[in-house]
Amino acid sequence: MGAPLSSWPWANMGSYKYVIYGPLIAKAMHSWSQGRLDSWWLHLFVLYALRALVHQLWFSFSSMLFFTRRRRVVRDGINFKQIDEQWQWDDFLILQALIGSMLFNTLPPMKELPLWDLRGSFIALVIHVGLSEPVFYWVHRCLHSNGFLFSQYHSAHHSFVVTQPYTAGFATPLEHLVLTLAMGGPILGAFLLGSGSIGLIYGHIFMFDFLRCMGYSNVEVFPHKLFQAIPLLRYLIYTPTYYSLHNIEKSSNFCLFMPLFDLIGGTLNTNSWELQKEISSGKNDQVPDFVFLVHVVDVISSMHVAFGFRAVSSKPFAFNPLFLPLWPLAFLAMVAMWIWSKTFLVSFYNLRGRLHQTWAVPRYGFQYFLPFAKDGINKQIELAILRADKMGVKVLSLAALNKNEALNGGGTLFVSKHPDLRVRVVHGNTLTAAVILNEIPNNVKEVFLTGATSKLGRAIALYLCRKKIRVLMLTLSTERFLKIQREAPPEFQHYLVQVTKYQAAQNCKTWLVGKWLSPREQRWAPSGTHFHQFVVPPIISFRRDCTYGKLAAMRLPKDVQGLGVCEYTMERGIVHACHAGGVVHHLEGWTHHEVGAIDVDRIDVVWKAALKHGLSPA
Repeated sequence: MGAPLSSWPWANMGSYKYVIYGPLIAKAMHSWSQGRLDSWWLHLFVLYALRALVHQLWFSFSSMLFFTRRRRVVRDGINFKQIDEQWQWDDFLILQALIGSMLFNTLPPMKELPLWDLRGSFIALVIHVGLSEPVFYWVHRCLHSNGFLFSQYHSAHHSFVVTQPYTAGFATPLEHLVLTLAMGGPILGAFLLGSGSIGLIYGHIFMFDFLRCMGYSNVEVFPHKLFQAIPLLRYLIYTPTYYSLHNIEKSSNFCLFMPLFDLIGGTLNTNSWELQKEISSGKNDQVPDFVFLVHVVDVISSMHVAFGFRAVSSKPFAFNPLFLPLWPLAFLAMVAMWIWSKTFLVSFYNLRGRLHQTWAVPRYGFQYFLPFAKDGINKQIELAILRADKMGVKVLSLAALNKNEALNGGGTLFVSKHPDLRVRVVHGNTLTAAVILNEIPNNVKEVFLTGATSKLGRAIALYLCRKKIRVLMLTLSTERFLKIQREAPPEFQHYLVQVTKYQAAQNCKTWLVGKWLSPREQRWAPSGTHFHQFVVPPIISFRRDCTYGKLAAMRLPKDVQGLGVCEYTMERGIVHACHAGGVVHHLEGWTHHEVGAIDVDRIDVVWKAALKHGLSPA
């Protein structure tokens, strides 16, 4: 059994903890229905929602790497372990809502309060500086200086080097009771002195949350020239850099918001301002070794970005009805990206001490099928490649539609146009083919292949025929079929068979799907068929008597660090095979471009290299 107030009483309830809000919501809705907009219950509920929004907005800002990457205090990323442990970050909001509801009887009716009282704001400021700051400073130092208190109450708060706005709420009940006193004391004092107001409640609480989230954001927001111009200011307001030094070293910078108390207590880290100057100047940027260039699939899935909702991006993408009310905002974001039209950084992770980044082309899936959009999309991809080349990136891997054969010949267009590129352009399809081929059971003697003349379809057909597996290649173009058949060794060419209708596969239980299948077309598959897929988007799982494979993917090595975002529909730590193909290309140090047609002879080479580096089939 832990120490008193070291764990939350509703810790085992998970998401069911929100039933505690039942009475609050009921009273708030009753007040709303009665037209009583001055009800404390209603405003308590509004306060909870708005405070959660403050934390969400700060999280979104700190995760917008295309804005903040050069001013990140700690370069590392947030991993899934940290996300899971800090999942219940909002427990303190429940605690403070319960405390607030108990204080209602001590407060005058809201209709008797002024909207704003300047005297009350001044009183609250004086109490904050004279009481909240020193009390918090003293308690915070005690939590660190006493081994028992630190291990029981404060160690979890320091369990991760990288902070984020949600980390501000990740603490024990005892710590949040102290914070509640620090936040609520000035408000209560102003009310007791007859100068309370509605604006004071909202303004003081929001400012408290705002400053807490700012300090934990891991992004330096203050220009160093501001502190050079007003030296006194550095003792009146802390910075994200200032707090990060405390979070890492744990022996200095204990203040709540005002470094003045660290100066008085002799615990001010003298490196704080020099480091703040360095980071705010944008010198904390890193050049990635590897870049995976993705694109947005559709408006709904665009909400899966890392700077959206952490509860969404840290899990595989799946449609949620809660997305629908947010659709207009996502649509406006899409329009803004079209106007801005610049590749942006969305996530990163570290592997073997090397930085791997994901960049996104501001184009949506349907745009790739608009004839007039072809040149514009290729221009965006080309600019991303040239930018990576200028930065010193070693390998850039193209995702899904960014390497579409009809669009740019699987990346051939860019390599031909810029023969002096230092960055290696990789489509990653060699490993994609290897993953698909290694999924096929050894006892299979016949397969049905759709998308048979595509880049992947061709490689799969040529590989399988060498294994003496009969391949039914669905294509209406005899010319394209014969071209592929002639590439096979003469003794294996008869294993490649052209078919023009789905009926030809009604007795084949292994379907390799490289072209989208409608439910009607799936009906031709016999019961017990397994659909292996390399088509984007994946086909609908229509048949209950059949099984459906997922898109080709691989699990990253166990030593990957800072990975806290799922790649579209993939599980945690799993990436699309073309992404993994670029990773292998980089880890192996290969110096060739992997563009255009797949070299069938390299399929086994790439597969063995992937396994050697710790990647595993998903």
